Amino acid sequence: MENLLSEGFTLMIFGMGFVFVFLTLLVFATGGMSKFVAKYAPEPAPQPAKPRAAAAPSKAGGSNDELVAVLTAAVHKYRSK
Repeated sequence: MENLLSEGFTLMIFGMGFVFVFLTLLVFATGGMSKFVAKYAPEPAPQPAKPRAAAAPSKAGGSNDELVAVLTAAVHKYRSK
C-alpha cells in the first residue's frame, strides 16, 4: 500500500510541475507575441471624426411631423404591452 501511495504522490508532483512549466512558458510566449505584433504591426492612428451634415428637410413640406407621429405611436404601442 505504501508503494502505491508513493507512486500516486510522485505522479501528482510530476503532473502539477508539468502544468506549471507549460503555463509559465505560455505566459512568456503570449507576452512575446504581443510585443512582436505591437512592434511590427501597430494599430492605425484613429481618423478624426467628420462632422455630420444636418438632415435634409423632406420635399413634402420640409418637416418630419409625420415621421415623429409614427415613431411616437410605435413607442407607445411597444410600452403598452
